[in-house]
Amino acid sequence: MRNKAINKLAQEALTPDDVLQDLLQGNERFVNNKLAEVAHLELVKETITGQYPKAVILSCIDSRVPVEQVFDQAIGDVFVARVAGNFENTDILGSIEYACAVAGSKLIFVLGHESCGAVKAACDGVELGNITSMLANIIPAVKKSSTEVEGEANSSNKEFVAKTVENNVLLTIQRIQERSNLLSEMIDGDEVKIVGGVYSLSSGKVNLV
Repeated sequence: MRNKAINKLAQEALTPDDVLQDLLQGNERFVNNKLAEVAHLELVKETITGQYPKAVILSCIDSRVPVEQVFDQAIGDVFVARVAGNFENTDILGSIEYACAVAGSKLIFVLGHESCGAVKAACDGVELGNITSMLANIIPAVKKSSTEVEGEANSSNKEFVAKTVENNVLLTIQRIQERSNLLSEMIDGDEVKIVGGVYSLSSGKVNLV
């Protein structure tokens, strides 16, 4: 049973590739229903005075994507930023910068998911309250997919939705690097790695894109 939280020395010893491999191995355990046993209250006590997460994961708010469980991570292991459609904005960028430049995280993981409601809404041009401006962040992915997928460019086309989910992850990764000089420099210096993946609601598997 795991009862020790990651500490500063352990975090510093990790490479970005180590962290990516750890998350993917955790996802394999999740898929195979072999999650590690964790003494949660012990980890709560251990992390009262500090935290040294190894990664920051940008995910959708979808209740079917429990990020820590999907990667079999425990208290103190990962930062998780969530917004419908898993895109970046100023606040998300600042949070990721804090995770990497201040708290020492080695990996940025942008996680989309199968059949994303926000992506479907963007594909359909939904306009409703503040949802309208939120969905504007996903429209570049919708436009990109419309040049790559045949058939209806709306949520009735499963292939179009799937391609838009993937493109939204890829464009978010691109914009994170374009909009944050701090993160871009860390990535260029191999201090941090940025990757993306799509979570399958049907299998629980995360596939890199």
